[in-house]
Formats: sequence, structure tokens, C-alpha cells
Amino acid sequence: MPQDRRWSAAGAAAPVATPGVPATGTPPGAARGRGLGEGFGKTERTDAWWLIPTLQAVGLLVLIGYANYAAFLGAAHYHYVENGRDYLSPFYSPYLKPAWLPSWISPALLILIFPLGFRATCYYYRKAYYRSFFHDPIACAVGERGTSYCGEVKFPFILQNVHRYFLYAALVILAILWWDVVKALRFDGRFGLGGGSIAILMSTLMLTLYTFSCHSLRHLIGGKLDCFSCIASGGPRRQAWSWVSALNEHHMGYAWWSLFFVCFGDFYVRMCSMGVIHDPRLF
Repeated sequence: MPQDRRWSAAGAAAPVATPGVPATGTPPGAARGRGLGEGFGKTERTDAWWLIPTLQAVGLLVLIGYANYAAFLGAAHYHYVENGRDYLSPFYSPYLKPAWLPSWISPALLILIFPLGFRATCYYYRKAYYRSFFHDPIACAVGERGTSYCGEVKFPFILQNVHRYFLYAALVILAILWWDVVKALRFDGRFGLGGGSIAILMSTLMLTLYTFSCHSLRHLIGGKLDCFSCIASGGPRRQAWSWVSALNEHHMGYAWWSLFFVCFGDFYVRMCSMGVIHDPRLF
């Protein structure tokens, strides 16, 4: 936002808003850039600006659609225990089925609220489904729908701020998923490697990269500090922040790969349990 700078009596530079340019928090309808006031979808852009939002919409519909089937409708065939193997679908881990749970309710519902909430409030996924489904904003310099959205400061958008708390639950679940990897690598009590072992390993690995590249985790480690060298733990903390920052650069890719592989992990376990495929033992 263009600003002039004026010197106060104390000698400090104080920003003064340029006339005609609204201040931060101005409601929609004033100087929001090219695209505001245009008809919906109208633009002077000549590139295929619509392609990415369309592909994102298709990808989310397919993968989230399968996840809903696997977790809510396909309550059978989520566990494959045969020939010394122990493969559990990542949608059902940790597996909880208390006696009071009605038979018509999938056990996945007791646990999926946490990873689902983590993804739904994820900074990247917000960008993806806001553009793909809400069309607000649909793309840079493209006419919007003319809604009154003005940030995540009112209900229901303010609920997006619980993302950091879903992160804590996701970290706990991640530790349990790695225990599932250990079980998937044991055949009759000995180390083994099968197709399901790789599927579950890739699912958990991608989920780990997605979780540890999270913006909230990066901020939790060191994003709120102004000076790393001013505290005793500055060295190790800065190094940890640097590692998470490096992962954070690829957060979008990890978001998609983790969603794909967690669906594939469930699909592979189901196919083995249903007898559609025979799980090969590679080692």
C-alpha cells in the first residue's frame, strides 16, 4: 500500500496514508485492485488463469470424495491381517470402537475430525477451496462475485483460527501412524517388506512432511521471535526453524501428495482385504 512518510516531533518516521488509498481493513468496495467492479470472471488477462482453480476443484472433489467413501461408507475392509501381515488403513488409525458406538457409525468418525479439521483450516487448502469453490477471490485481476468477505474476522471464517490447535492433535496422530508403519514392516514377527508396507510408509511419510511444513508449526518454533541470537537457545531453535522453513517452501506439494497417498494407502489395504489383489512380499 503506497504511503508517504512524515517525521514526528520525536524524530521517528510515521507512515501517513496517501490520499485516496484506503487503510487496512477497509470494507470491500474501495481500491481493492484490478478486478473489483468487473463482472464476475471478466479480466484483461490472456493466460489460462482458470486452469489451476479448475484442476484444484477436480482434485479435491475426487480425493475428498474417496476419503468420505472410505471413512463413512466403506466401514468394512479397512484392516488386512493375513499371511503374517498387519495393514491398517490410515483413515482408521488409531482404531477406536467403544462398546457404546452404534454399529451403523463408522469408527473412523471418532478420529477423523482431527486430521479433517487440520486440513480444512490449513492455510494452503483455504486458498485452494476459496478460489475453486467460493470464487472469492477467483484469481488475481479477475472479476469477483461481489461478496462482502473481508478477512477471517467474523463467523464462520473466524473458526479458521483453530488451525494451530488441530496441529497439536495431528502431531499425536502422526506418532501413532508411524507405529502402524512398524507393524506393516513386520511379517510373522520378523522384518519384511510388501506392497502394503510401501503404501503405508509413503502415506505416513507424506503426512509427516505435510505436517512439519505447516505454517503454524513454523511460527510456533520461531516465527514469533524478533531475534534468535538474543536468547540462550537461539542456535538450536534457529536451526529447527530453518529446517521447517525449508519444508514450508514445498507445503503446497506436500498437501497434495499427502492427500493422494493417504487415499492410496486406504485403497491398497481395501483391495488386499477384499481379495482383489495379492500383496507381494518383496523382502
